Amino acid sequence: MRGLRTWFDGRSLREKRLLLVMAALLAVTIVWGLILRPLDDALSSAREAHTTAVIRYGETAARVEALRDAKAARVRPLAGTLADTVRLRAEEAGFPIGSLDPGNDGSVNLSIQSARGAALTAWLARLERGGIVVQSATLTDNGDRTVAARLVLRSRAT
Repeated sequence: MRGLRTWFDGRSLREKRLLLVMAALLAVTIVWGLILRPLDDALSSAREAHTTAVIRYGETAARVEALRDAKAARVRPLAGTLADTVRLRAEEAGFPIGSLDPGNDGSVNLSIQSARGAALTAWLARLERGGIVVQSATLTDNGDRTVAARLVLRSRAT
C-alpha cells in the first residue's frame, strides 16, 4: 500500500485528477454491473412470473366456475322416448324431417333435407346441452345456401 501511495504522490496534479476520475468511473461501473443490473433482471423475471401466475389463476378460476356451472346444470333424463324428443325439438326449431328411424342400439337415425347450416349446428349444440349426443353427422351442401343432414343421435344416459 505504501508503494502505491508513493507512486500516486509522484504524479502531477492533472494525472492525480485523471486517476481519481478513473477510479470513480470504475467504482460506478462495478456497482452498476455487479449490483444494479442483476437486481433489475431479477425484478423483471419476478414481474413476468407474477403476470404468468395471475393469468393461470384466472384461467383456473374460470375452469372451476365452468365445472360448477356444469355440475349445477346436470342433464335431466328425457321425458319420452329419444325419437319423440328429437321429433318434437326438430319441429320446434322448424326443421323438416325427412326420416326418423330408431336404431337397434338405442340411437336414432335422422335425416333433414334442407336447413341453414348455422341454424342446424346451433340446434345440435342445444340438443347436446339437453342430453342428446350427436354420434355422427354428415352435412351435404344443397347449393342454395342450405345443407342436407344425416344424423345419428343417442341419449347421453345410454
